[in-house]
Amino acid sequence: MDVWNIIGWGGSALVVVSLLQTRILRLRVLNLIGCVILVGFNLVIEVWPMVGMNAVLAVINAVHLYGLLRHRHDEAEYEVLEVNPADAYLRHVLKTNSKDISSFNPDFTSAISPYAFLVQRGERTVGVVLAHDAGDGRAQIDLDYVLPKYRDFTPGEFVYRRSDVFTDHGFHQVVAPRRMRESASYLHTLGFHREGPDLVLNLP
Repeated sequence: MDVWNIIGWGGSALVVVSLLQTRILRLRVLNLIGCVILVGFNLVIEVWPMVGMNAVLAVINAVHLYGLLRHRHDEAEYEVLEVNPADAYLRHVLKTNSKDISSFNPDFTSAISPYAFLVQRGERTVGVVLAHDAGDGRAQIDLDYVLPKYRDFTPGEFVYRRSDVFTDHGFHQVVAPRRMRESASYLHTLGFHREGPDLVLNLP
């Protein structure tokens, strides 16, 4: 097998792998790379219909990627809805994703979370944030969960940006989930800082 055949098979493999991704951003990136490789491969072997098809697919992926990255941190794209912890739809989301949630939060229980927020993008639910009163005006985050499809977009950040979500309940600080104290670097960009053993956000 010559080098160009290896490149062609590699590009095809990337396109197939991209379709197996659950994350939208990763799917688009891998599919774009695969299509670009296949454009080059088919140019070399002069299979023009495949050149045209993969060129069009590459453009489509590039346009979608631009839209996804452009609105990645756009508050106008997301809405935070406070719901009753006993809300049937919230319970459905938690139950449907229980296996994924427990893999990241093995000790999680929603029983102690009287504050519940759904993060919506249009009609789609993209994340769930649950919290309880930790005393001294602090809201302890019990769960900051993003559905796998949207995990590259950290939509939970919009709950923290909306300080009124917590201040309306009399809180002046938000305490990050314990499992995220070392790994969630995005929290630092939102203003979370070390305070003793905790990672906290001061609310205005």
